[in-house]
Amino acid sequence: MSDWADLASTALVGTDRRPYPGDLLAAAAVETARRRAGRRPAESGAGEAAPEEEQEPIGRRAAERLVRIVGGEYERLLPEWLAGAAATGRRMPAHLLPELLERGRWDRSVRAHLGMLAGRRGRWLAARNPAWAYLLDEPTGETWELGGAADRRAHLRRLRRRDPAEARRLLESTWERETPDDRAAFTEMLADGLSMDDEPFLESALDDRRREVRQEAANLLTRLPESRLSRRMAERARACMTVGPAVILVEPPSGCDRAMERDGIRAKPPRGFGERAWWLQQVIARAPLSLWGEPPESLLARRVPEWDGEVKAGWVRAAVLQRDPAWARAMFAWDPIADLLEALGPGEQQELAAGFTRAHDLDSQLIMVLGGVSPSWREPLASAVLHKIVKVAATQPWNLDELVRLAGERIDPGLAPLAESYSPAPSVQQVAALLRFRAEMFKELT
Repeated sequence: MSDWADLASTALVGTDRRPYPGDLLAAAAVETARRRAGRRPAESGAGEAAPEEEQEPIGRRAAERLVRIVGGEYERLLPEWLAGAAATGRRMPAHLLPELLERGRWDRSVRAHLGMLAGRRGRWLAARNPAWAYLLDEPTGETWELGGAADRRAHLRRLRRRDPAEARRLLESTWERETPDDRAAFTEMLADGLSMDDEPFLESALDDRRREVRQEAANLLTRLPESRLSRRMAERARACMTVGPAVILVEPPSGCDRAMERDGIRAKPPRGFGERAWWLQQVIARAPLSLWGEPPESLLARRVPEWDGEVKAGWVRAAVLQRDPAWARAMFAWDPIADLLEALGPGEQQELAAGFTRAHDLDSQLIMVLGGVSPSWREPLASAVLHKIVKVAATQPWNLDELVRLAGERIDPGLAPLAESYSPAPSVQQVAALLRFRAEMFKELT
């Protein structure tokens, strides 16, 4: 009998180039059935019973709602349901495990909380089905010393929020033994509680073998204006730009040496970028924003005869990397991208997004901006979005699906009465129905 690899390769190149003795399609059908029906003999110990559970299961009504969500009713709420359920410290009922573990094979958004919710039986199942083995890499609540990679990341994240210095010392103590993937993930976690105390460790990480580690270390050092990296980038930026009272003159870098690459400058530009434009944009992005000594509005009002787009794109990236609220506000007015909202608190995010919603037509940019606003949306933003839905429903009802879903998923579910009374328009009532569904969901979980 031909194996699957032979059949597949023959089908790809064609029987003209690789003759097949017999009926290729019939053989493929038989092999497909054999592969689906076949099963390897059980290994020793595979018949052992699942261990007893230690966690209490979630309540019956919460489980019933989960079945509805998985069955297709407001299916996009599944990650939110799982997050809420994981926060309770309970587990999901055993009869729901196979379907959710199967879903986790292709939907990574559900994996983060399955490790906590699947219980001991879920991990027992995952150990016996290679397709579900991903669960064994998700957090279970174990400690730094005993846990897997995901548990150790979760432990470091919690410790970093509570005691940044101790978290860094713990990481330094095991750094040389960590895998490259873990080093990259751990470095990113130092963003919580970042301070100049972390600077020596991050400076040394610029020499790591893994590019992702080096890049993340450079990103974090960019947020520290007094870091050695920031001082080096300030020198490069001064060499590139001369800020006059009315005009900014620009001379991009003529090359990208190893020292620049060590500091996070990528030498090879993306498709469509010139090298010097790419290097200039990155230098500006990593130079401390305090270097310019003036409010961003004043600088944006100046004329840049050459390289204007690259300079301003660099300032946008700098505002994102350095989480500078004043610059984020100013650059959002110039280029309203969702990433800039991360530099602002939830209240100001919603204020900017509400103004943008009122002034902007419904298009993909509006959806992206709203997608970057942290939930739960309060009344001003909720009202602005509902007003936009009513307005668009009168002219382009076919264009509303994503905005309606986003509103129902991000508005505070406690505002369901507001949405219900806002307008009888069917699209607004769809938002209200989804908000009521979420309100009931959280009530059942808590």
